[in-house]
Amino acid sequence: MTKETLLIVDDEEQMRSMIKLYLQSDFTIIEASNGKEALHMVFEKNIDIILLDIMMPGMDGLTTCQRIKAVSPDLPIILLTALNETKQKVEGLSIGADDYIVKPFEPDELLARIQVQLRRQNKDKKSFNSNTKLVFENLIIDAGAREVTVGKEKLKCTPKEFDLLFLLASHPNRVYTREQLLDKIWSFDDVVDMRTVDSHVRYIRDKFKKSALSYQPIQTIWGVGYKFIPGDNNENK
Repeated sequence: MTKETLLIVDDEEQMRSMIKLYLQSDFTIIEASNGKEALHMVFEKNIDIILLDIMMPGMDGLTTCQRIKAVSPDLPIILLTALNETKQKVEGLSIGADDYIVKPFEPDELLARIQVQLRRQNKDKKSFNSNTKLVFENLIIDAGAREVTVGKEKLKCTPKEFDLLFLLASHPNRVYTREQLLDKIWSFDDVVDMRTVDSHVRYIRDKFKKSALSYQPIQTIWGVGYKFIPGDNNENK
C-alpha cells in the first residue's frame, strides 16, 4: 500500500528530524526549511498533508499557509504553534489552516490529528472527484484523473495548463482577467507576469488545434482576458 506524503515545514532541523522519527513508519516524509521551499514543493510534488511551523524567519507560517491555500485550498495544513501564540492560532484558522497542535506535543496526539484531517480529505476528495468531470461537445475535462480528452485522444497538458483550462471551463462564458488567472493559478512566489498567462493559453489552444476538436473553446476578450465557450455556443467553430 502506498504511503501518503507528509510535508514538514520548519526552520529548525532538529524539530523536522524529531517529527520524521515519529511518523516515518506511517508516511512518506519530505521536508522544507522555509516557506519558499514549501511553496515550490506544493507545485512539484503530490503532497497529502502539511505540518507547518508558524514562527519562521523570512516568510512566516501564516503567510505560507495563506499562499498555499490560495492555490491548493483542499490541501490540509496543520499549524505547529507555541503555547503563547493564541492570536496566531486564530489568525491561522481564519485564513484556511485546518488544525493546529501546540509544541511540545505527544507523538500519538500528532498522529491522531493528522489522521483526522486525512479522513476528512479522503471523504471530500471522493465527493469532489465524482462531481468534477466537465463534459462538453467532444471534450471531457476530468479533475479527478487530471485528464483532458478530445474524442478518444488524451491531450498531454502540464499541471499549470490543466489548472488554467479547468478553471476557465468550470465557469463557461465567465470572463477572467489575466490578473485573476495569475492570482488563482500561480504561486505568489513564482516569477511570472501577464505574458505567462498568454503563453499558457497559446499552448492549450495549439493542443486543441492539433486535436480532433472542431472548435476553439478559449476565447480572447481583447483588453480584458479570456473565457471558455462551450462547443454548442462557440463562435470560433
